Amino acid sequence: MQEPSLSHLLPVEAIATGTEAEDWRAAIRAAGELLVTTGATTAAYIDEMQTAVDQYGPYIVIAPGLALAHSRPSPAVLRTGLSWVGLKTPVEFGHSTNDPVRLVIGLAAVDHDGHSSALSRLARLLADPDRLERLSGATDAELIHGTISEYESSEET
Repeated sequence: MQEPSLSHLLPVEAIATGTEAEDWRAAIRAAGELLVTTGATTAAYIDEMQTAVDQYGPYIVIAPGLALAHSRPSPAVLRTGLSWVGLKTPVEFGHSTNDPVRLVIGLAAVDHDGHSSALSRLARLLADPDRLERLSGATDAELIHGTISEYESSEET
C-alpha cells in the first residue's frame, strides 16, 4: 500500500503564514485548529498536544526555530494529517538551544506506524537547511505546498 504523500497529508487549507501567537500554547492551538479544520482531528487533540508539552517539556522543538506539535495516537485523531503554521513573531517554548520558534508543524497520526512514516518523510524534507529556511520564511500557502510537492517529485526519481 502506497503511503500518503506529504502534500496529501498537508493540504493547502492546513497551511497558515503570518500567524500571531502570544506564546507556545497559542502557537500549538493554531496548528491544532488547522488539523481540526481539515478533518484530521477533533478539538480534543489540541489539548492533548499542549498537555504533552506540559508533561514532557519542550521536546517538540526539534531544530532551531522549528516545533513539531503532536501527541500520541488517540480517539481524537480521525486520520493522519499535518498542519503548518508560520508565526509572524517567533515564540519561546523554553528549549535551551532551539528557541525561539517561528514554524510549528502539527502532526496527528492514527497509529504509531503513521506517526513514524510521516515523521521520517518530514525529516527528509526539512533536513536541507536552505529548504527549511525558504519554507520557514514563505508567506504564501500555495508556494509552501508547491515546494513540498516539487520536493516529493524529485525524491521519487
